[in-house]
Amino acid sequence: MHNCFKETAEAFLSSTGLNLPVDYSVDVDKRKAIFNFVLEGNALKAIELTEEMAPNLLENDMDLHFDLLSLHFIELVRSKKFTEALDFGQKKLTSFQKVTKYIEKLEDFMALLAYEEPEKSPMFHLLSPEHRQNVAEGLNRAVLAHANLPAYSSLERVVQQATVVRQYLQQEVGKDSYPPFSLKAFLSK
Repeated sequence: MHNCFKETAEAFLSSTGLNLPVDYSVDVDKRKAIFNFVLEGNALKAIELTEEMAPNLLENDMDLHFDLLSLHFIELVRSKKFTEALDFGQKKLTSFQKVTKYIEKLEDFMALLAYEEPEKSPMFHLLSPEHRQNVAEGLNRAVLAHANLPAYSSLERVVQQATVVRQYLQQEVGKDSYPPFSLKAFLSK
């Protein structure tokens, strides 16, 4: 439920006889729609639904708002709508140039316009599905936090904590200790 896999969670719960935590069922369908809009590259629709579901979230989280607006800019570039992308950038992204941490990112986004084939540019990673995935996951965590729910699931936190503990123990004990934690290796046992 935490990561919007409602059907999977319901199937798991029905097979184990457990009950669904009430707090996670709230707005999961809307969160999933927002998540999918970001994955599809429809950032403007994701922004619209986010503002309906979590008013003031994007106003208060400038980084997330910047990520979503820049994702729309990237999709315009990907679609070869360069004039529209430039116009959008001038109208929606220039306000971020006043903040130092956004300047380099803005330069990277605008540099995409210099290439006829942006996917072959040095900034090709901005066009990747992984970039969309990162933005979608960040948005989902922010929406959960806005609803006073944990940003990471319990399982994710346990794995993160176990990884840190194993790394610490390996440093303390030395090379004769257990190898670093690997989820893939753990699951293959």
